[in-house]
Amino acid sequence: MEMNWTEILLGVFTLLSTCGWFVSGRKYCQEVESLKADNRLKDMNLSRDYVTEFRTFIAEPLQREVGELRQEVTELRYAIQKIDTCAHRANCPVVNELQRKSAGE
Repeated sequence: MEMNWTEILLGVFTLLSTCGWFVSGRKYCQEVESLKADNRLKDMNLSRDYVTEFRTFIAEPLQREVGELRQEVTELRYAIQKIDTCAHRANCPVVNELQRKSAGE
């Protein structure tokens, strides 16, 4: 059984084509994995940006506002505690208003 040159060349060409197809398939898979990794990195960066913006524009201003409110409440408590020792307590419009509000009027 003799093989002529065309059969040999056709066999070699087929073998090389198949190897090339496997290699290009492997390369395709690597490119897909690389793109997935890039997308994960972009998502992480985007998430970090959202967290930074949330902290800057929402969380930190709210923390400052809560701190200011706590200070005001502390000052108000102090003032209310001093009502009992005030010489003008009987005619104090603030005390009268607080009593009216607590009575539900």
